[in-house]
Amino acid sequence: YHWIEMRTKMRIMGFRGAVIKPLNEEVAAELGAELLGEAIVFGVGGLCIFLEYARQSANSKKKEEELSGTLLGLQEQLAELTLTVETLEAQMREVNRALVAVSASPKK
Repeated sequence: YHWIEMRTKMRIMGFRGAVIKPLNEEVAAELGAELLGEAIVFGVGGLCIFLEYARQSANSKKKEEELSGTLLGLQEQLAELTLTVETLEAQMREVNRALVAVSASPKK
């Protein structure tokens, strides 16, 4: 990591072919610990984001299923009410026919 980092910095600054000295053990251990710590923090952060996305996705799916169920229930109620209205209209026509027949019949 140190070699890649230093090589990149040198190229950015315009130095080509510079010799990069290896780190001593203490500095290398410090750099390794820092990289490991950053990787762990990054991993935990990424995991938290993934878990939050999964939770939101599950909540969204659950809410969509509830709305779909509610919509189906309302459609069924609408069909039942339509059938009830048609039945009542048919009964009303029968009553009107009976009234017309009674009022049209000769009185004795």
